[in-house]
Amino acid sequence: MKAIIPVAGAGTKLRPHTYTQPKALIPLAGKTILNIIVDQLRDSGVNEFIFIIGYLGEKIQDYVNKHYPDLHCHFITQNERMGTGHAVSLTRDIVQDDEVIIVLGDTIADYDLSEVLSSPFSMLGVKKVDDPRNFGVAEIDEDGKITRVVEKPAIPKSNLALVGIYKIRETGMMFSCIDKQMETTAEFQDLSITDALECMIEKGAEFRSFKVSNWFDCGKKETLLESNAILLKKFGGNMSEENPFQNTIIIPPVSIGNGCVIKNSVIGPNVAIGDHTSMNHAIIKDSIIGSYSNLVEIVLNNSLIGNDAEVKGVSRNLNIGDNTAIDLGGSRS
Repeated sequence: MKAIIPVAGAGTKLRPHTYTQPKALIPLAGKTILNIIVDQLRDSGVNEFIFIIGYLGEKIQDYVNKHYPDLHCHFITQNERMGTGHAVSLTRDIVQDDEVIIVLGDTIADYDLSEVLSSPFSMLGVKKVDDPRNFGVAEIDEDGKITRVVEKPAIPKSNLALVGIYKIRETGMMFSCIDKQMETTAEFQDLSITDALECMIEKGAEFRSFKVSNWFDCGKKETLLESNAILLKKFGGNMSEENPFQNTIIIPPVSIGNGCVIKNSVIGPNVAIGDHTSMNHAIIKDSIIGSYSNLVEIVLNNSLIGNDAEVKGVSRNLNIGDNTAIDLGGSRS
């Protein structure tokens, strides 16, 4: 079993943060999005990974090599953004005829991964949604067999959205279906993995569904902060009972990185802080703060602050990228 993780996207909805940081490396609950995905797979016995990189791909490669030296990892560059189907097609020489599990690089979900990996069928993760028109949608018969998948249907016949986790047994058929797509798709048009899956179903591949209990949306600032709060509760943060920070109140759940200096502050709940960040006279809740940042005399709520940022003054809601300096206090005499 090999894992394919496409992480070539630019993450435009999370700008300005993704100008300097790949979306997969955005901090979340004391980890990164990529951390959570890889750890989940590794803990279930997967030890060979294929990362499809593109925008800021060298940062992904450096991160994986540093944090996962024991894993067998491949890196493939997708130079043209032609969709997930095209990204997966680039892996065929490494995959050959082996089974694969494909997890999109911004997909975090709670599900029984061991059951999925051991299933004798190809498996697609699904979740009921209120409006399935913006998703790939799976139609399922009474026996639990997937009869059809459709990408962003105008009139959905099902409310089961594909969450972006696919276990494929018939990989040769999958690559053949993607090749068929490439022959009929106009130049520069995205190749959808959903269309390739539908082609496989039409050719006789049997797919079963598995439901995820939680599906964490990391696509934009507001939903990223919601996911951060839920995952902090799940992971429990990383604060010990002993509070090492001067004149500071910690309200769990909170995750605080290594080397942080925090004074005269109130932190939490639902706050994740990166390494080597300093704070003084700060009140922070429901926020993500990057590494090596400096916050002074600030009140933050529902905010996302990048790495190496400096913020002084008072505010309520910020979305600040890396390497930024902001003084909200104005000039002082």
